[in-house]
Amino acid sequence: MTPLLITLLIVAGIAVLIAIGFLNHVAEKKKLERARLKVELGDRLRRCGEITETFPGQLMSPALKLLMTRLELNVVTRLLALDKDNQELKTRIDELTALVDKGEQIPVNNPPSPIQTEAKAKDVRFLLEALHGQVTRAAHDGFLANGEAKHWVKEIRHILVLLHIEFFNNLGQHALSHDQPGQARLAFERGVQYLRKQPEPAFYQEQLTYLEKLLARSNSMVLTNIAPVEGEVNELTEGLKEVETEWKKKVVYD
Repeated sequence: MTPLLITLLIVAGIAVLIAIGFLNHVAEKKKLERARLKVELGDRLRRCGEITETFPGQLMSPALKLLMTRLELNVVTRLLALDKDNQELKTRIDELTALVDKGEQIPVNNPPSPIQTEAKAKDVRFLLEALHGQVTRAAHDGFLANGEAKHWVKEIRHILVLLHIEFFNNLGQHALSHDQPGQARLAFERGVQYLRKQPEPAFYQEQLTYLEKLLARSNSMVLTNIAPVEGEVNELTEGLKEVETEWKKKVVYD
């Protein structure tokens, strides 16, 4: 065996080792990417389920329910591609496909959940933020067309406004029912200011007019409550009368 041949064999051996190392690296990278994608899709599936199941019924339209079902179907389909023998995923795909086929006749079974506390309002706002994330990610993946994604981003903002309207109205009505016109006035005032700051306030003119009337009513109640009752006698009014009498005497004698 000549030195040249030995050298060639060594070079070939090194090349084979490098190739094996490269292929192992590619395989490991692919395996890690697959695991990462599976975790990501699992998280998206969890979020879709949370939004679909817990979103307040008064804010969940058939169109929104259909969108959430489509987004979930997309995620489950991609998960099945990573786990082809998963029977649970296959069953879920059949269920979701049947719902999507109903179009906007899809059943909406979410029960109404009144927005009566700030904590509840924050919970629903977080759901809307999660929904926004699902829509933008679906658009990034190419599942939603840009036009449809923009429509839903705008619709999510609209639902957020409706959320605030319901919250401020419920807060004010609760205060009125408990004879707290001052608290009611504050709630209705916050609602009016919120609507006036919207980019398209005219779009919410009906709701704005309604809250303005409630604000005027609660403000009138506050003014009525703080006005002195006619004939009421207390230390303050008696003291004022004495001061007034002394002032009149001073004017006369001066």
